[in-house]
Amino acid sequence: MDWGSLTGLILAIAAILLGQAVEGGNVGSLLQPAAFIIVFFGTLGAVLLQTSLSHFILSLKMMMWVINPPPSDRQALAKRITMWSIVARKEGILKLENYMNAEKDVFVKKILRLMIDGVSAEKIQDIGGIDVDIWDAKYRNAAKVWDSAGGYAPTVGILGAVLGLIHVMENLSDPTLLGSGIAVAFVATIYGIGLANLFFLPIAYKLRSHIQLEVGRREMVIDAMCCIANGEHPRVIEERLASYEL
Repeated sequence: MDWGSLTGLILAIAAILLGQAVEGGNVGSLLQPAAFIIVFFGTLGAVLLQTSLSHFILSLKMMMWVINPPPSDRQALAKRITMWSIVARKEGILKLENYMNAEKDVFVKKILRLMIDGVSAEKIQDIGGIDVDIWDAKYRNAAKVWDSAGGYAPTVGILGAVLGLIHVMENLSDPTLLGSGIAVAFVATIYGIGLANLFFLPIAYKLRSHIQLEVGRREMVIDAMCCIANGEHPRVIEERLASYEL
């Protein structure tokens, strides 16, 4: 559980509600269904128009990383790789096949298989690099969905404000309808700017940081396996792995 992200989410919502109350305003006035429908579904439509459905669905799944980030096993993985390098140096690379069969990480298992099959370090670097690039592109495109939402929401909020003012102008003869129209106008702007800067953009940034961590982890695996394939000393490999933990 990422308590920092959860605290930030609660603090962002509380700041708006508390600020409204301190100013003497009614917190309930911020709850405008019409404004929410315009901003939320308008932003959703724009995002769906821009991105593919597969990336959109993936972005929703990745949203859970903000509160519950993927577990990091980099240190444990570095220890396993160091142990593999010792086994490979003493008993030969083929002895790593048992460790490969027990490995649960699909990417690590793939790179191990390439090394055990006698693929050169250069080829391992090329094949692993392609795998990392494709994975990185896929997940970054999904994270961009939140960037896009952060870009569209304020504009859609302004659109909601204009629609609210149009409603006001249409009902100038009926004072009872003026208040609701003005409320929708201003609250729609708050929704657009608030959702963009307090939720969508921070989510996008947090997801990119998690993606970068995973890319670094995979690059560490490729680098270490290439070193093992080249027969480098386990101590050298251990020091290289330690550099990735900085």
